[in-house]
Amino acid sequence: FCLIFIFLCSFYVESKWTRKHKIYRDVQKISTKEKKNVLFIVADDLRTSLHCYGDQIVKSPNIDQLASKSAVFQNAFAQQAVCAPSRTSFLTSRRPDTTKLYDFGSYWRVHAGNYSTLPQYFKENGYITMSVGKVFHPGISSNHTDDYPYSWSIPPYHPSAEKYENAKTCRGSDGKLHANLVCPVAVSQVPEGTLPDIQSTEEAIWLLKAAKEKGSPFFLAVGYHKPHIPLRYPQEFLKLYPLEEVTLAPDPEIPEGLPAVAYNPWTDIRKREDVKALNISFPYGPIPKDFQLLIRQSYFAAVSYLDSQVGQLLDNLDKLGLAKNTVVVFTSDHGWSLGEHGEWAKYSNFDVATGVPLMFYVPNITAPFPQPGKRTFPFIDPFDHVPGKIPPGKGLVSSIVVELVDLFPTIAELAGLNVPPPCPKTSFDIQLCTEGISIVDLFNASSDVEAIAYSQYPRPADHPQWNSDLPHLRDIRIMGYSIRSCDYRYTVWVEFNPLNYTANFLNVYAGELYLLETDPNQDNNLYNHTEFVNLIKEFL
Repeated sequence: FCLIFIFLCSFYVESKWTRKHKIYRDVQKISTKEKKNVLFIVADDLRTSLHCYGDQIVKSPNIDQLASKSAVFQNAFAQQAVCAPSRTSFLTSRRPDTTKLYDFGSYWRVHAGNYSTLPQYFKENGYITMSVGKVFHPGISSNHTDDYPYSWSIPPYHPSAEKYENAKTCRGSDGKLHANLVCPVAVSQVPEGTLPDIQSTEEAIWLLKAAKEKGSPFFLAVGYHKPHIPLRYPQEFLKLYPLEEVTLAPDPEIPEGLPAVAYNPWTDIRKREDVKALNISFPYGPIPKDFQLLIRQSYFAAVSYLDSQVGQLLDNLDKLGLAKNTVVVFTSDHGWSLGEHGEWAKYSNFDVATGVPLMFYVPNITAPFPQPGKRTFPFIDPFDHVPGKIPPGKGLVSSIVVELVDLFPTIAELAGLNVPPPCPKTSFDIQLCTEGISIVDLFNASSDVEAIAYSQYPRPADHPQWNSDLPHLRDIRIMGYSIRSCDYRYTVWVEFNPLNYTANFLNVYAGELYLLETDPNQDNNLYNHTEFVNLIKEFL
């Protein structure tokens, strides 16, 4: 079955292009001659903890409102659950094995190939392209320029308050300032009296006004920092989540059959002062339950804070009259574990780490134009919003499995541009092609469409150690390749050579198989059960 896995990976793009399915696509409404604006919103470390994805705790009325007027994909997955590799992957529509980026230490144009990016393609087609906040991952992975000037018409904007994200701005019970994981703040008392995402919203609104005045089609990408750690947000959002109403993860224990190589020892949050003070044993020592509740409470509060920023941005898009001709895309770079499987943060192949929200609003297609005097995206105050009240409209909801590498061709088609060609098996010298496909066909497709998403994660060893979460390229010795279908998640951890970027599927360290119908949380690993050997072959 390992050889079959290799075969599937090699022919995955081709098979996705040739698959047959029922569609009810209203394609005539998407004219290739009419260029639509694009507002591309990317959250950081946001799992599918949103009310519109069935979460009954989280209050996210503005994102829910967007979802109610969008095509929403319930099973969308990132290609690697860490920021730089994921963002480079979906912005180039190339998988990590193509970009050769599994950490934070290289720039794909130099390291792998001079691949075109999503915003670059729009720029080359006459759009003004603008970046606000964290879109590309800053640093070496985007050449310390956020890939400017290739991808952007003007220099990318980063909020000045970014530099305080990991500073000692969290007031502890001792009255002193700390660099904590859990960090509700009084905004007026933090440096500059603001937070990065507030600044990003303000800048994005200003750019929307400027773009409207100019009259040219625009591609505006807005990257929000939350709910990425530290969980630093305006303290009033805690009111939305009384601690007595917060629950632990449904499966807070490490599964008995979880291979050691698959475990994420959450070393990054251990470095935060409040977590460090707990003196938790490495690598498996559990976080005390009362502190688990505090983390989950603050994560949810950070999501509601993010929701309020998204709501203000969409409200102004609407007020400017731009919602009638702007495609709005909302997603995240990957998810985040909140105690599931005894894990925290990302750095794994589980659904909670790779799964992301993904929705596309297309004017007059996913939702009709509003009636005279009505608004498309009026701001909804989460403190006034009645819990459980769903905004009007149902949107188009799909359970079909899709991937973030599909973003590039999908957004191009929705905006009225030609869809870039699919990449051949070897694409090093090809600047413009995509390893994903346009999923516009799937907006109204029947749920019986068979599709697969691929994710992967590197490890330095077959057991948890200090750099298991974020190994440098030179330290990677094992790669976990994971297939997610609508029925199962199948993962093999195989030998990897960082010198030539090759995986040896004949040397398997461990495997995982989870059947989602009976085990949706992926706690019961069936990989070593002899009765499932033929089943694995049948799936593949």
